[in-house]
Amino acid sequence: MDYILAIDQGTSGTKTVVFGNQGKIIRKATAELKSYFPCSGFVEQDPQEIYQNVLDSVRNCLEGFKDRIRCCGISNQRETFLLWDGSGRPLCPAVVWQCKRSIEICERLKKSGIEEEIKKRTGLIVDPYFSGTKLIWLMENDSSVKNAVQRKEAFFGTIDSWILYKLTDGKNYCTDHTNACRTLFFNLDTLDWDPILLEAFGLQKLRLPEILPSSSDFGETDFGGLLSYKVPLTSMIGDSHAAAFGEGCFSAGTAKATLGTGTSILMNTESNRISSEAGMVSTICWSTPNRVDFALEGIIVTTGGTIKWLRDQLGLFAESPRTEAMAQSVADNNGVYLIPAFSGLGAPHWKMSAKAAILGLTFDCDKNHVVRAALESIPYQIKDVITVMEKDSGIELKSLKVDGAISANGFVVQFLADLLNTPVENVGIQEVSALGAAYLAGLGANIFADIDDIEALRGTLKSTKPSSQRAQLERWYEQWRARIDQIS
Repeated sequence: MDYILAIDQGTSGTKTVVFGNQGKIIRKATAELKSYFPCSGFVEQDPQEIYQNVLDSVRNCLEGFKDRIRCCGISNQRETFLLWDGSGRPLCPAVVWQCKRSIEICERLKKSGIEEEIKKRTGLIVDPYFSGTKLIWLMENDSSVKNAVQRKEAFFGTIDSWILYKLTDGKNYCTDHTNACRTLFFNLDTLDWDPILLEAFGLQKLRLPEILPSSSDFGETDFGGLLSYKVPLTSMIGDSHAAAFGEGCFSAGTAKATLGTGTSILMNTESNRISSEAGMVSTICWSTPNRVDFALEGIIVTTGGTIKWLRDQLGLFAESPRTEAMAQSVADNNGVYLIPAFSGLGAPHWKMSAKAAILGLTFDCDKNHVVRAALESIPYQIKDVITVMEKDSGIELKSLKVDGAISANGFVVQFLADLLNTPVENVGIQEVSALGAAYLAGLGANIFADIDDIEALRGTLKSTKPSSQRAQLERWYEQWRARIDQIS
């Protein structure tokens, strides 16, 4: 059997998984990673701790494993980045995607009139979520970083580039399309760094990694001596994009939704780069040496976070899985709607100053109605995003793949299938980002001949089909839309 090692380096830790050549999990291990909050709105991680976290996870996974690893793939937290010098010494902490330090810089860029040009070139909106504005903040607030950039001694990288650089002892300095396209200075049309934006940001002297397809030859490593031989690194990809590949989003109209604290929705548009007019982000879905698939992405701020709030702050239930039975215990939501704008509303509404609200309460409502309203808010928000994606792209949704903790909630999944009138499918494992990285690595190592080969491995997915209550749900959805309009 050919064994594929997949490393999924996330914000809270690193998962390492060994897959067989049939896509089945053989072994897995995790290692937790710390984040630091030096002041309000700042989120950082230690670059050396990130690298050691990867090695610890790999060591835990491979301890006692006697078989030979054929290749390795890496998926990673996306917009998080850092800078280092030619000796591999970090010049700053890793600035995490959650960090909001560049809010004022974003406002300044918007006022300067460059926002439309950024969107045209990168497909992104001006927001602290993406790497570029926080890099500008470092240039303006850290003289050592500024001096290193001006001397052309600063190496920029998202976490994939940093891990690769360390694993190969500085021999390989690369990134892939999916990570590059989250920086605010990657051109979606040329598939390369954009010199116009780099100059506009004052970053024209920045050292930047070579950009390769997600499935490529990225070098080889023995993981700092953990192995007695070197393993080819044949894929690197951002974690949300890896999940799309692992879920089988291989054709236009296939989409995935990761149901976590928030929700990232990616819909494949194949070779068509779609420019959204209604709050979606244009991005690269995944890439191979002979194919680049684009996607529309919708970022929902709060989904599972609402359920956690009901549990931890209101004490309506002890364990989140209990919510499925609570929602099913009542015939409907009794007119109750929960608008989960705890941190504002993301795509497609972008009402970031909005506040959360529970609307429609009467004396005959109980906690089950509130819980049901909270669960319903998840498919309602996904429907909002999918509707805009279909309108922007002219592509009808074929199927929605779901992953993440909430995908185990049968009420949510059935409600979603009914509301979208589309089957909702689940690959059935939690390590779906690692799976996507493994599939792409297998392609790069010729374990799999092509995407059809991978599709044949997927077998029968758990599929939830629409039921007969769609007409009723449409009426409820119209009431949801009316409630959204009431929120400011």
